[in-house]
Amino acid sequence: MATTGNGTRPLIPILSRLYGPFMPLAWPLIRCATGLFLVPHGAQKLFGWFGGRGLDGTTAGFAKMGFEPAWLTAPLVGGIEFFGGLLIAVGFLTRAVAFAAAVVLAVAVTVHLPNGFFANKGGYEYAMLWTILCAAIAVRGGGRLSIDRAIGREF
Repeated sequence: MATTGNGTRPLIPILSRLYGPFMPLAWPLIRCATGLFLVPHGAQKLFGWFGGRGLDGTTAGFAKMGFEPAWLTAPLVGGIEFFGGLLIAVGFLTRAVAFAAAVVLAVAVTVHLPNGFFANKGGYEYAMLWTILCAAIAVRGGGRLSIDRAIGREF
């Protein structure tokens, strides 16, 4: 009898035929989605795309929130989200970049904490989910379908 890949058997045995071919794609899907979802947020901060405030607006906003020196913090955060998101998606320098993103997102959690849990009320839900995803990627690395694996080196 076929297993699901983690040593267990599915309740409905025929499902192992479905799970088997897609199992190798599960981690790259998580990694790529996480990275690519970060990119537009960085683009908002750096370039003003997608309705963002651009670097000047982001710098002013960071200064207002007390993240000083804002002239350094704003491009750093935007760069981690934009360029780091791309690197996470392709799996290059995955652990280091995902760790940096997890730190940035953990700070975002603290910013949204006073608003409660739910994101639709300005809460920390979304930032917390991303923090957890990036932390998991930092621990696990790029995986099988990554540039890190292709070159045989990872951080």
